[in-house]
Amino acid sequence: MKLAIFDMDGTLYNTNDVNYYAYKEALEKYSVKLDYDYYCKFCNGRHYKTFIPQLIDDEEAIKDIHQLKKDFYAKHLNKVIINEHLFDIICLIKNEYKIALVTTASKKNTMELLKYTDKDKIFDYILTQEDIKNPKPDPEGFLKAIQYFNVSPKNTIIFEDSDVGIEAALKTKANVIKVINF
Repeated sequence: MKLAIFDMDGTLYNTNDVNYYAYKEALEKYSVKLDYDYYCKFCNGRHYKTFIPQLIDDEEAIKDIHQLKKDFYAKHLNKVIINEHLFDIICLIKNEYKIALVTTASKKNTMELLKYTDKDKIFDYILTQEDIKNPKPDPEGFLKAIQYFNVSPKNTIIFEDSDVGIEAALKTKANVIKVINF
């Protein structure tokens, strides 16, 4: 058996604008203005516990902002861009590979996005933020997927875009393909 693992944000989907507008709206409740360029450079692709504390120093507010972001996410899904090439590849390899999604996004937002784009039935296994204690660059999510299918790392290929995701993928000893220019 072979396994192909895909990251979601920045790999299968360009969700920069979806996430930006959801976080921008959530942060406005706390009178924090989120600049688009700042978001793209310092926030996008990172776990919320990493970048929100740099914007506001209040643990309860951070939790609330994250929940508000998840609530606002669905109304901005019209801004998503699908990486059709990767989804075409998934369709081509599906008979030979198990297909897993490993993302640091919340289960709620992941499933909203997959349903919105009609891609919710493609994956054999989905791991989200709630399934993983240690976010990337820790390899926990990728390793859980590999263990779930009982596949060796040499029979696994991981598609990733971010530096922290690549770092996590390399730690698994699996084959890694970096998605760029998407």
